[in-house]
Amino acid sequence: MLQTLTERLFDDTDRTDLDPFAIFEEWFAMAQDSEPNDPHAMALATADTSGLPDVRMVLLNRRDARGFCFFTNFESAKGNQLQANPQAAMVMHWKSLRRQVRMRGPVEQVTETEADEYFATRSRGSRIASATSKQSRPLANRQQMMDEVAALTAMIGDGEMNRPPHWSGYRLIPTAIEFWKDGEYRLHDRVRFARDLPGAAWTSTRLYP
Repeated sequence: MLQTLTERLFDDTDRTDLDPFAIFEEWFAMAQDSEPNDPHAMALATADTSGLPDVRMVLLNRRDARGFCFFTNFESAKGNQLQANPQAAMVMHWKSLRRQVRMRGPVEQVTETEADEYFATRSRGSRIASATSKQSRPLANRQQMMDEVAALTAMIGDGEMNRPPHWSGYRLIPTAIEFWKDGEYRLHDRVRFARDLPGAAWTSTRLYP
C-alpha cells in the first residue's frame, strides 16, 4: 500500500526525497477538514530593535514553494519590526489534529502585484478597514475609529477601494520547518527539516520530544 507523506515522515526510513512543503500541504488539507475555526491561523513571532520578541496571531493568506505569506499594515508594530529585522518565526497548531508546524527564516516583501491581487479578494468592509486603521497606535475610543470608517465609506461611495500604500504583505522563506505530532505519554514525534539558505537542499533530523 502506498504510504502517505506523514507515514514516510515518521517511519525512520530514508527521507531525502521528501519535500516539507508537500508534507505541509497534506497536513493543511487535513486541518481544513477538521479544524472548526481558522485552520490558517498562525502565531507569528518577530523581534524589536532591542531583541525583545513579540508574538501575535495572524492568518496564512498565501503559500507556494517560495514560502508562506501574510498581509498587514506596514506601519504596525510587526511591520516596523520586520522592516528593521526581516526575520520571523511562526507556528500553526491544529488542536483537532493534535499536530503543529513550526517555521523560521528570513522575510521578504511580496510584490505589488501579489499585494493588489490579495487585497482585491477581501470584502469591501475589510478593504475600508485596512485603509483607515492606524494599526498598533493609540486610539482614544472605538467611536473615533467607527467615525473614520464611516467618513471613508461615504467619501468613496460606490467607487473602488484601492489598496493603500501602507498595506501589503510579507513572505517568510523558511530555513527550518518542524513537524510535530502528538504521542502517548508525551512521547511525541518531531522531525525538523533545515537548510542553510533559501533554495538549498533540505536535511532532516528526528528530535526528542
